[in-house]
Formats: sequence, C-alpha cells, structure tokens
Amino acid sequence: MRMTSCQETEEEPRFCNVAVRRPPRYRAKMAAPIDLHLEFGGGAELLFGGVKDHHVKLPSQSESWNVKQLLAWIKTNLLRERPELFIQGDTVRPGILVLINDADWELMGELDYMLEDQDNMVFISTLHGG
Repeated sequence: MRMTSCQETEEEPRFCNVAVRRPPRYRAKMAAPIDLHLEFGGGAELLFGGVKDHHVKLPSQSESWNVKQLLAWIKTNLLRERPELFIQGDTVRPGILVLINDADWELMGELDYMLEDQDNMVFISTLHGG
C-alpha cells in the first residue's frame, strides 16, 4: 500500500508536507577574555596592598565587559581594604579621577564604556588628608 504524504497511520501523525523545523542550537557567544592594565595612584594604591600597577585578565563571560562590571570585579578580586574609600554604590567614590586610555572617563561613557583588550585604566585619588 502506497501512502501519500497526508495520510495518517498509527505510527506517524498526519503532517501533510509541512516541514518540521527544529530551532537551531544557539551557542551563547562568549566575550573573549580581556587583558587590561590597571593603575592606582594618589594614595588609592594603599587600598590595593600598596601595588600601583596591575596587569589583569578578565575572564570570558556571556556579554562584553563594561566599566561597571570591571569595578565589581576589582572590588571582589583586587581591593584589599576599606572598599568605602574607593567604591560608592556601583561606581567610584567622588574624588577618584578615572582615565581610560589617558582620556577622562566622562568623555568615554563612564560606567557604560565597553572595555577592549589592552585598555589602560588609571584611578587617581584626589582626596588627601591634611
């Protein structure tokens, strides 16, 4: 017995030449790891164990890294003491000058700036005791 494509059997439901499309298997595109140079000065280095220069590799993640995410990473991985002197909420404390590749971060988009491999971030404290 010859079956047309619209016949239904007990083994197969009726499809009538409708192509069954399966959703493609999407792999979440991971952002590549990023190498950064972080520099702390003006006394801010004291919050990081007295180390001024840090060469760091940010791990891969599902989206590209921005400065807001970097600050959270710095707080978790580099900041050694008194986080309230460096971080306020999800940004840097007022009085910390931030430069991205030698440009004021306000010109670069502040927290939303998307980090790129080999970026140079400088954090300089302008707060000094007297």
